[in-house]
Amino acid sequence: MLFEGQSLSVKKLENGGAELNFDRNDLPINKLDLKTLSEFKQAITVLGADSSIKGLLLTSAKKDFIVGADITEFIGWFGLPENEFSERLLDVHKVFATLEDFPFPTVSAINGVALGGGFELPLSTDYRIMTTKGRVGLPEINLGIFPGWGGSFRLPRLIGLDNAFKWIAMGKPQRPDDALKQGGVDAVVDPDKLYDAGLKLLERCMAGEMDYEARRVEKREGIRLNPTEQLMSFETARGMILGKAGPHYPAPKIMLNTMQKHANLHRDKAMIIEVNGFVTAAKTDVAANLVGLFLNDQALKRQASKLTKIASTVKTAAVLGAGVMGGGIAYQSALKGTPIIMKDINNEALELGMKEAKKLLAKRVKRGIMSQQVMMDTLSRINTTLSYGDVANTDIVVEAVVENVNIKKSVLAELEGIVSKETILASNTSTLSITELATATKHPERVCGMHFFNPVPLMPLVEVIRGEKSSDETIATTVAYALAMGKKPIVVNDCPGFMVNRVLFPYLNAFEKLVNDGADFLHIDKVMEGFGWPMGPAYLLDVVGLDVACHGSAVMAQGFPDRMKIDFNSATEALFKEKRLGQKSGSGYYRYEPDRRGKPQKKTDDSAIDLVKKTTNAIRQADEFSDAEIIERMMLSLCLEAVRCLEDNIVDSPESADMSLIWGIGFPPFRGGALRYIDSIGAKGFVTMAEKYSDLGDAYKVPKLLAGMASSDVSFFGGES
Repeated sequence: MLFEGQSLSVKKLENGGAELNFDRNDLPINKLDLKTLSEFKQAITVLGADSSIKGLLLTSAKKDFIVGADITEFIGWFGLPENEFSERLLDVHKVFATLEDFPFPTVSAINGVALGGGFELPLSTDYRIMTTKGRVGLPEINLGIFPGWGGSFRLPRLIGLDNAFKWIAMGKPQRPDDALKQGGVDAVVDPDKLYDAGLKLLERCMAGEMDYEARRVEKREGIRLNPTEQLMSFETARGMILGKAGPHYPAPKIMLNTMQKHANLHRDKAMIIEVNGFVTAAKTDVAANLVGLFLNDQALKRQASKLTKIASTVKTAAVLGAGVMGGGIAYQSALKGTPIIMKDINNEALELGMKEAKKLLAKRVKRGIMSQQVMMDTLSRINTTLSYGDVANTDIVVEAVVENVNIKKSVLAELEGIVSKETILASNTSTLSITELATATKHPERVCGMHFFNPVPLMPLVEVIRGEKSSDETIATTVAYALAMGKKPIVVNDCPGFMVNRVLFPYLNAFEKLVNDGADFLHIDKVMEGFGWPMGPAYLLDVVGLDVACHGSAVMAQGFPDRMKIDFNSATEALFKEKRLGQKSGSGYYRYEPDRRGKPQKKTDDSAIDLVKKTTNAIRQADEFSDAEIIERMMLSLCLEAVRCLEDNIVDSPESADMSLIWGIGFPPFRGGALRYIDSIGAKGFVTMAEKYSDLGDAYKVPKLLAGMASSDVSFFGGES
């Protein structure tokens, strides 16, 4: 053994080469943390000093090659002075460059995934082989940064500028066939053939059959495009990438500028340009917020994993109530491998539910991510029935009937008498109390909430609601089923609206109050979309459905009358009374016309504008409402309610609160979540802001938790504010 550490080892091979094997002995995965990077540097030094070595094969003993850098350690670098931060990055660059410049060929045998720094390292070798089950890529853009260990200059020199732009700007892991076709890897083999294929390729290089030196020249020198072609490529990418990223995400712009600066430079100069750009991106607030979201996500995954240790296995499921929601739930369950029975009271609804599932699957086939055979196999896991008896032997039943407390209680009571004593009854309700619904059953410990968000296939969040008598096993099993469906479950305690809708309705009420005071709803939408929301509140109400919004508002007002009861004319209520239900009826705050593909397109509607004006009790002119006031009134109402949810133990952590809103209602990710947004202003500053609007009612009253934080000068994330 030439070198042996806790993360990797180096041994000589009989063919005159050597093998560097990554195998972290205290973790189930390989990652590029400080320990691994230190040992890798030592191993490279040992290899460079041994003149008898004729080639090097890089391998992994884990399921995956290297999953990436350790962001929990790496984020500590972000706070360093720029010069120190740059030096640390350059130290890694120099080690990778030493590997790239060895006087013998190098081959990476990539099993499983190799992402971020875990793929930048193989990019430093001459050749790369991956398995048919693997994925490679550079996902750093999702953290508000971009490749910082050579990926931004090595990848385009291997696969071309246009392909590299897509890999880096999209941040998606690449499938083996795509990686091979574009030149990111040199071969794809079955997992059991990887080692032998890597060894054979290395031996061919050592025998002089492969011109590995030419590969090195390709990566060391600049892009092989003339100035005009380069300019066209960058300008096209700039228009497409920056248009999609929008104004709130600086990393794509910094990435493009960096890549253009080093496009024609030798590697040793290019690495300095990349480091400078990386440090600039990493120092932005957006990077800090997006990294914070990543860490939140990891914390919630660990929490869910721990919880599911006491879960029962869900082998079969059922959903009561077909249609779009039931069809979406059935589709998602079947897609991820859990057979499901869809039950309704009439065939028409069942047909609608199956139509929804077939439509969603057909889209996957059309996009080339699913074969016709896999589509048929998936559909075979969805059975339909009109009879309760057919759901008797399922492990969990998701009740998704009409949002009416009496109907849901009746259904749950009837269902309990049919299913086994172990079957979990999960209500897909958005506002109704799980504790109250469970009173209709003899075993409330088997009842919980499982709140899906529409459209089910696109919205990642599932709120798993714990009623007063829900058992730990019930909650754990429901969380496990949500995970099996590919969803992101967050456990919340019972209250009207749970977490997401409890926080959403004060935001919508703030909108109603602004409109009633004389603000223009078109202006409000424009301001809030500019703030970063995917759609303004009026547009959101149209998409949700004004009938659904009015029903939800009544439930929330009953639950929290002090701050959620609307005591003025509601524009939404007025539009609803005119049978303007929003997008589904073709008119609401806006009117909707189908485009060539049949998708509804939003249009300004003069009749809606006139109706809203007649409804309001304008105390000011519309142009008197500044953008700042609109943002403050809207965001204060939402964020203060999020604090109350934490204070009332509806969620158990700031991470749960923020991720619920990111995943559930599209809170602008670059702002990090409601509580992180408060941190960005500071608890003292946020309290002062709220006090400006104290005359607007209890929705703007500062919770004790936040008041205490302001007086102690602490934050939700990171201690002192």
